[in-house]
Order: sequence, then C-alpha cells, then structure tokens
Amino acid sequence: MSDFFNAGIPLLLLSLVFGYLLGSIPFGLILTRMAGLGDVRSIGSGNIGATNVLRTGNKKLAAATLILDMLKGTAAVLIAGIAGPEAAIAAGLGAFLGHIFPVWLKFKGGKGVATYIGVLLGLFWQGALIFAAVWLIIAFTTRYSSLAALIAAIITPVALYFIGVHQIAFLFLILTIIVFFKHRANIERLVSGTEGRIGSK
Repeated sequence: MSDFFNAGIPLLLLSLVFGYLLGSIPFGLILTRMAGLGDVRSIGSGNIGATNVLRTGNKKLAAATLILDMLKGTAAVLIAGIAGPEAAIAAGLGAFLGHIFPVWLKFKGGKGVATYIGVLLGLFWQGALIFAAVWLIIAFTTRYSSLAALIAAIITPVALYFIGVHQIAFLFLILTIIVFFKHRANIERLVSGTEGRIGSK
C-alpha cells in the first residue's frame, strides 16, 4: 500500500473527486425523466439503478442505464489512469462511491454492481470476465440475480489477489463490502426465500 500513496496525496484526492463526480451522474433518473416516465425513485425499490428502471417496463431504458452506469466507472478509471495506475484506482473508488452516494440525490444512489463491473473493466478487464462468468453460472443455476452478483463480488477480489494484482484486489475487497451493505434487504429476502427470481412476475 505504501507504493499507492507514493503517487502523491493531492493527485489521489483529485482523482478520487474526479471519479466521484463522474460516478454520481444518475443516468437511471435522467433517462426515465427524459422518456417521460417520471421519477424512478417513486417506484419499486426507489433505486436509480438498471434493475429498478426495468420496473418501468422499458427494457431499452434499463439496458441503457446498465451500460452507462458501467461506462462511467470505466471512463473514470481510463481518464485518471493517464496520470498513473494509482490515480486510476483512486478514480475507480470515487466513481463507485459517487454512484452509491451521489451528493445531488442526498447520497441515495444505486447498489453499485454495474459501476463495480465498469471500474473492474477499466482496471483489469480479465477480472470483469471472471465476474461475468461467475454471475452467469450462479444466475443460470439459481435464477437469483442478487445472489449471482454477491457471489461474483466475493470471488472477484480473491481471484485478483491470486492473479497478483494486489492493489486492485484490495480495492475490490472494499467495494465488495459496500456491495453487501447495499444488498442487505436482498440478503434478508434470500434467507427468507422471498427474493424474486429472474423471469418471475
């Protein structure tokens, strides 16, 4: 970790803030309002992410939200990465926190999975493939999207550590903890057997 801070605190803070501002763009809210569907926070879980946007019945908007929430994480990493790998990591953390705790929405944002993947794609694309593979396997066998995301989020930092990208692994350990925190209600429903399955009405 000492190598990380050797990049310079001002640069890391600037990258963190840059990533946060980019990550805090609430695409789900913006797209649904532009489409005349009102405030997506007033339906379903009250979340601004793609899953809740899907509850409007507009699959295209949900897909667009998913892609944009991913890409803002990727963009933050790639742009800040011009200043170095440590700046990229700081920007990735910022983008993730910005999505989950956007200042513009009183710090009530999404659950972070799409931006998690986007940051991973920008920092170490092979890790994104690992996440996607685990998600697909668990989702296919259990039909629980939330469970698939949680298990993939557990495996990702472990895989990154053994691959040897330790700084990125540490970042995603932190992000995974936050993902679990944001999925508390999903975990309770999984335990009680009331979590909705993929494809269920």
